[in-house]
Amino acid sequence: MTKQELEALLSGALRHIAPEVDPREIDRDGDLREEFDIDSIDFLNLIAVLSKRFSLPVPEDDYPRLRSFTGIVDYLAEKVA
Repeated sequence: MTKQELEALLSGALRHIAPEVDPREIDRDGDLREEFDIDSIDFLNLIAVLSKRFSLPVPEDDYPRLRSFTGIVDYLAEKVA
């Protein structure tokens, strides 16, 4: 799966969790939780959606890597490859 495909899937997952998110306005390196006021429950829901979509367990120790859009895409690219 290409990074572009991963970005599209992540954008869709973000819209599911936070419908007000406009993918065109995402600071790709910014903290998603701060940028879009995503609380811890929404963050866990995002992780659950991605985990289910990719049949990929995401250990809690990896959560810090998943703070930004780019971080999540890079993480998925590494794990799904």
